[in-house]
Amino acid sequence: MEILAIILFLSIFLLLLYGFPVAFTLGGLSILYAVCFLDISSLSALPPRFLGIMSNYVLLAVPLFVFMGIMLEKSGIAEQMLKTMAILFGKVRGGLAISVVIVGALLAASTGIVGATVVTMGLISLPTMLKQGYSPELATGTISASGTLGQIIPPSIVLILLGSVMNVPVGDLFQAAIIPGISLVGIYILYIILRSWLDKKSAPPVDINQLKAFWAKENVLWTIIKSFLFPFLLIFLVLGSIIMGIATPTEAAGVGALGAIILSALLGKLNFSTIKTVSIDTMKLTSMIFFILLGATCFSFVFRALGGDEFLIQAINNSNLEATQFLLIVMLVMFIAGFFIDFIEIIFILVPVVVPVFIQYDINLIWVGILIALNLQTSFLTPPFGFALFYLKGVAPPEVETSAIYRGVIPFVIIQVLFVLSLIFFPQLIGF
Repeated sequence: MEILAIILFLSIFLLLLYGFPVAFTLGGLSILYAVCFLDISSLSALPPRFLGIMSNYVLLAVPLFVFMGIMLEKSGIAEQMLKTMAILFGKVRGGLAISVVIVGALLAASTGIVGATVVTMGLISLPTMLKQGYSPELATGTISASGTLGQIIPPSIVLILLGSVMNVPVGDLFQAAIIPGISLVGIYILYIILRSWLDKKSAPPVDINQLKAFWAKENVLWTIIKSFLFPFLLIFLVLGSIIMGIATPTEAAGVGALGAIILSALLGKLNFSTIKTVSIDTMKLTSMIFFILLGATCFSFVFRALGGDEFLIQAINNSNLEATQFLLIVMLVMFIAGFFIDFIEIIFILVPVVVPVFIQYDINLIWVGILIALNLQTSFLTPPFGFALFYLKGVAPPEVETSAIYRGVIPFVIIQVLFVLSLIFFPQLIGF
């Protein structure tokens, strides 16, 4: 029976590689194994689990944060932030790339949606960076990496899903992710400064005429306030209320969704067409996530019923692996899986399998959750199937080759890997 559990796991992984739908592969194949190899009456335990997911108060934050992120994207706030930040850092060599990283972090803290962030910054900043003389590699690598910061910087959909799957408080994950998220932003900026200093042709400063034209505006102060004060206020309301214990993540998500609507209205971008588009996009993305979650519930139930988790724990015990060695193996498997499958699939397939082993080792699950989130962030950047690379290629000018995007993102992947390894061996860096 334990071997059947392993075969089930491998079968699902192979079918996903062939391109079968995630939700229906997880649920359908698991039910098929249950019908063939388990007592059919055991399936009666699934409906209560489904109802538990659909009524999970924490997961209600998912559609609310998705709505907030899409509303901010459609309102043009991201575009205004990028343009203003680029001018503010204009005199610094590599300042345009630095502004992309900072705006990517701000968008991550206010949206948490990787696709929207990468596409927005790709449309707005990539043509500008190329026009200013930036190398395609540095420009595309910076945009791709900055767009994935929403995976680790709260409010992150990844952290919400991890909290649900690992059965740990989402608020604790949010709070623990702030320091590594900010640290990663700082490392990106240091890399850009170093790269700009070593290779001056790859990152020239902004044209002086653009700087003069911007500062000559009569309403320049209002432009800066409008670009940053309102988004900062929204971020403070959402994250500050969670960290200070005023609101739960779900309540804060509601505040964020309402705040995004008010902010769009203040900027004159709120109309029926915008609300309709945002609502439909939110429904599609939320439905996809919850269908996968229901399929993953079937998989984890059947995997455990077949004794897969006990088999894995026993195999680890027999191998005499230390906790750190097991953690490194899990991180490596997730990193490799990120080359081929989506982060949602990794969360719902791999994480439920390894969590019982982490508990057996008495490892802090909050710390593990942060490491997994950082690892999954890397999966968006790893060629050939990194989703951030696909998003950027879809909106990049024709002269930007796919190979240039791949070359540009490699230094950021190396930074990510080294950062994860440093947190594994020195958890005290983030307070563990």
